[in-house]
Amino acid sequence: MPGIAHAPRLDDLLADRWTCRQFIADREVPLETIEELLAAAQRTPSWSNTQPWGVWVTTAAATDRFRAELGAHVAAGGEVKPDIDFPVAYTGRHRDRRRECGHALYASLGVERHDHAGRAEQFLRNFALFDAPHVAVITSPVELGTYGVLDCGLYIATFLLAAQDRGLAAAPQAAPAAYSPFLHRHFGIDDSRHVVATIGFGYPDLDDPANRFRTARAALTENVVLVSDRPHDAAPVRLLDGDRLRQVARPVDVEPQAQRRVVGE
Repeated sequence: MPGIAHAPRLDDLLADRWTCRQFIADREVPLETIEELLAAAQRTPSWSNTQPWGVWVTTAAATDRFRAELGAHVAAGGEVKPDIDFPVAYTGRHRDRRRECGHALYASLGVERHDHAGRAEQFLRNFALFDAPHVAVITSPVELGTYGVLDCGLYIATFLLAAQDRGLAAAPQAAPAAYSPFLHRHFGIDDSRHVVATIGFGYPDLDDPANRFRTARAALTENVVLVSDRPHDAAPVRLLDGDRLRQVARPVDVEPQAQRRVVGE
């Protein structure tokens, strides 16, 4: 039986992928490329191979109609009612990382911290789908609960990497899903499915300043605990890029084990 070959190309895709916040609006993706992208995403692993994702994908004309009607709905104060609860709060490191991302975006656009009008204008770009020529609406069966949504998260990750591999850019978004009742009506999605997220995709406008910043990833010590039989005072194992994992003799909570915040490693 052949072994599992290392695929450096995957490492490259993971390192290079980024969220596009301005697409070339009038450049459609060929249908054959969209079909290839969807076929690749269909290979996503899922719980008991249930493959629960239901995906509505728009042509350029359908995207324009959706964008216009969603924007009008939001501007008119449409009902905010996501099918899946949004986070209750962002605290601690999650809050800090979120702020770092937002500050980097606004800095790239030249929007000052106290420019509330500029920040609000950029927020509304979410509902213009950043001018993406296509959008995929990702849904999950209500009856599968958390595990269905988990599988859809895996599907989104695969979709993003498959898009990157084909020279496309993508923007996974929760903001449109906040208006789930509207999405159900617009796309004819029945109540047996939850709207999870949308993904705008197309070709990136690399000259736009919104596409010039990148987010960092935390050190492994902030997310991973390596459990072994070594005593507590044993020297830690050195891992990639100078990160260290504690050697522990029993499971521990990740949060207290985090030693430092590393940006840019």
